Amino acid sequence: MNKGILYIILSGLCFLVVNFFVKILGAGPDQDIIDNIQVYPGHELVLVRSVVTFVISWSVIRYRGLSMWGVNKKWLLIRGIAGTIALTIFFYTIHEIPLAIAIVVQNLSPIFTVILAMILLKERVLALQWFFIILSFAGVGLIALDQFISSDHEFEQISFFWLGMGLISAFVAGIAYVAIMKLRTTDAPIVIVMYFPMVAIPLMIVFCFFEFTMPRGIEWLLLLIVGVFTQFAQVYMTKALHEGAAATITPFKYLGIIYAFIVGLFFFGEKLSLLVEVGIAIVLIGVLTNAFLRARKKSAA
Repeated sequence: MNKGILYIILSGLCFLVVNFFVKILGAGPDQDIIDNIQVYPGHELVLVRSVVTFVISWSVIRYRGLSMWGVNKKWLLIRGIAGTIALTIFFYTIHEIPLAIAIVVQNLSPIFTVILAMILLKERVLALQWFFIILSFAGVGLIALDQFISSDHEFEQISFFWLGMGLISAFVAGIAYVAIMKLRTTDAPIVIVMYFPMVAIPLMIVFCFFEFTMPRGIEWLLLLIVGVFTQFAQVYMTKALHEGAAATITPFKYLGIIYAFIVGLFFFGEKLSLLVEVGIAIVLIGVLTNAFLRARKKSAA
């Protein structure tokens, strides 16, 4: 198997582990997988993830003798703020809507990246890309429509509010990705990564003054898993991009949506209606094809 493909699959599995435990910790006693778990607010989980990222990133920066403040401070700060907002909202959406829906909506961020890159970086967008961008949003529209059509209580009800919040998270994540594109020629990747916890930690500490759960027992281990597996996921993602062409590895990146659907169904009992499943499939086709077209356009340039 191509190393790039292997790494992207491993990255997706690590992100799945993170999202799985984020959902468990957000549900607390309302889930049946692990007994006697307290409820953790999304911002506290972001804080845990950020602390682990900070410790690892700071160690690497110190070892390499780099400046943690970077060069292009304006875009580094934008990356940190946008990344913090996007992740915090995403963790809350995982708590409130089915796992597969939360992840499929979050995967719209590359669509927003294309639109924002066109506006801010003057990147050319192909006519065919616009078709699949519109198709992706049509899929989200079908998912939202289910709330007004379906009355079958056997299926998970999709909160229109949290679906909207998921879209906001994807849009803000798109801003973070555009910032990363802007920083490619000025700052080292590890410094770009470092700005996320540098912004997130102080902000999340403030939120924790208002709502905080003191970990106990096995919860310490679960929180550590969230932080460590996030780092594994990012490392494997980076390795995948170095080892394989984007057009080759991109389809395997979206296996995460399939993983989330299976985990949501078998572990959390999240049954989705046919309309929602069709909506997810349409979003997946739109996002995947758009990503493939963008990667092919870059390799041809």
